Amino acid sequence: MTLACALDPYSVILARMSKGRLEAFSDGVIAIIITIMVLELHAPKGADWAALSELTPIFFSYVLSFIFIGIYWNNHHHLLQAAKQVNGPTLWANLHLLFWLSLVPFVTGWMGENDFAQLPVALYGAALWMSGLAYYILTRTLTKLHGRDSVIATALGNKGKEITSLVAYALAIALSFADTAFSLALYVFVALMWLIPDRRIEKTLGG
Repeated sequence: MTLACALDPYSVILARMSKGRLEAFSDGVIAIIITIMVLELHAPKGADWAALSELTPIFFSYVLSFIFIGIYWNNHHHLLQAAKQVNGPTLWANLHLLFWLSLVPFVTGWMGENDFAQLPVALYGAALWMSGLAYYILTRTLTKLHGRDSVIATALGNKGKEITSLVAYALAIALSFADTAFSLALYVFVALMWLIPDRRIEKTLGG
């Protein structure tokens, strides 16, 4: 046993953690997030098209957020496919991501209930921006753990889509105080950009 192991056995245990529990916990939290969002969809009081049309902002907000949560779940799955193990920093980075994702139902409901008012649209973008940043931190944490020659490091070497997303979110937040239509367009743009699953890891694993 090395001196480092003798002095800090806890860090060695963390370095050998299985990723299974992290995946199961993350899947459970994401499932709850989607459940909370769909529970916010209340049936209209009327039985005609006019009553149903009043739910358009709420339904659009739900669909947009559902797509975003689905994108994170998909990419999170691919990311952990390439991971061999996790450690303490990885667990905290993952919790950091789940924290910001857990706020999505709140900002989704607030934005839809208030017909895309300026502040709710801006805070919706802020939640998405922080989620994007948290996911980037998670990828960096796993890359550091597995090394520069790992599958994760090789697959995620190009950060173009991540940077573009963060820039688009920041621009959408700023534009929300001028015209929320531009902000919503940017949110849809980012969703469409990521709608096709990120296959960088799949290609690397296949190669």
